[in-house]
Amino acid sequence: MHQSIKTGRIYIIGAALLALFLGAMDALVISAAMPTIITEVGGLHLYAWVYSAYFLARAVALPVFGKLSDLFDTKKLFLFSIGLFILSSVAAGASPSMAFLIAARVFQGIGAGGIFALVYIVLSDISLPGQRAKTLSFASSIWGISSVIGPTLGGFIVTYFSWRWIFYINIPLGVLSFVGISLYLKEFREKKKTIFLDVAGVIFLSGFILALLTIFITGGRDFEWNSWQIMSLSFTTLIFGAGFYLAEKRAKDPILDLSFFKHKRFAYGNLASFFSSFSIFALFAYAPLFLQGALEQTPMQVGWAMLSLSLGWSLGSLVLGRIMGRVGAKTAALAGGLLMVIGSGLTLGFNLTTTMAHSFIVFQVVGLGMGFITLSTLIVVQESLSKKDLGVATSFHQFSRTFGGTIGVGICGGIATSGLLNRLEETSHVLNPQLLAKLRESMENLFRPEFAAMMTQGERQILQEVVLQGVSSIFLIACISSILGFVCCLMLPGEIGQKNKTIF
Repeated sequence: MHQSIKTGRIYIIGAALLALFLGAMDALVISAAMPTIITEVGGLHLYAWVYSAYFLARAVALPVFGKLSDLFDTKKLFLFSIGLFILSSVAAGASPSMAFLIAARVFQGIGAGGIFALVYIVLSDISLPGQRAKTLSFASSIWGISSVIGPTLGGFIVTYFSWRWIFYINIPLGVLSFVGISLYLKEFREKKKTIFLDVAGVIFLSGFILALLTIFITGGRDFEWNSWQIMSLSFTTLIFGAGFYLAEKRAKDPILDLSFFKHKRFAYGNLASFFSSFSIFALFAYAPLFLQGALEQTPMQVGWAMLSLSLGWSLGSLVLGRIMGRVGAKTAALAGGLLMVIGSGLTLGFNLTTTMAHSFIVFQVVGLGMGFITLSTLIVVQESLSKKDLGVATSFHQFSRTFGGTIGVGICGGIATSGLLNRLEETSHVLNPQLLAKLRESMENLFRPEFAAMMTQGERQILQEVVLQGVSSIFLIACISSILGFVCCLMLPGEIGQKNKTIF
């Protein structure tokens, strides 16, 4: 009997991690396919929304599924999420137009949001006493594996098959995960007998998330920060935010009880996750600009350097999962916060003579720190609330990461673009006007071989300096955000690892 329970637990973990792998891969493999997709179905002007639609839907779904898992059967919710993801993958693969693909990506995002929320909840529910951190650390390894396999797999499928198979490949893997969850997952928590659905809270929270994240996704790129579109989105955000606050005050069972933020562990744990995600995703997005634009490294070398961030993150979580019981959650969070401060601080010394080996080590330090913070603060936030609110605690921690990363990339993107353009204008008297025109059109031209062929050696050196100065401001912002994350870790009360050892 004991052996069958142990085997069932292993199958549940495997099925849950496979579902997580599908969601993580989906955001990576599509990058390699987008040029081919545009060639076949058109819709270049909708290019960015293939990513944004998926991302926004996923962000909205995270807290909603977290709350639903505290009210309804987790198994049914998980099966629904996987099923929706499979069906929307079929629709995406069969897309006759870009608009249809974007619509399918919305439903994929909802399914992925449910999967991402429920995987961590299920792993927390089924973990043995003293093994929660170790069990949850397996999920982090999936992100590292996905970051290695995803882009390469996407390129392979597009080259030797059809771009449609980047979606169709989800079907057999999704079915396998669906069957595993269907056969082995049981409900581990007692759910509330009387259910009050906070419909108004869901609507207002969803509207708030969509409006706010759209500001940071489109601001400084599609629209100027002072444009009427951004102002309208800001006003919409305020309206939905106020509506959400009032709805939660009146709800019998709110989707997110605002009194949770009175718990220091919940508040500071999520804030630490927010600031650390702000920092690391800003580096993910704009360190390649430094490596390729300032150091003139090849895309392959840039990929290896950025891979150190992902693998460091996975390695940090895996290591911490095995030592958490000895060091405690707050100590682990402080160690992670310190590593992130050191790593992001070292980026401030990057210059035109920085080697790839040095960059790799620095990014590895940042990744390790993020791995420590992600897992330790998740444990802290989960323990800040009662077991009946495990779903809300777990999903809101993930949402804090998503929120921090989106705002970090959005803010830093606007600063990087405006900073680079301003510095380019200052050097316009020594640069070829044709080069300036191409850069005003798109900063991505910096990475195109045909653009590099147009430059003289002198112009190349000027552009390297301009890119270095522009990205240095991003490194400074990432460092400040890491420091704020470390301060939040300092504010965590007590040593949780000593107070509640049974969960580790």
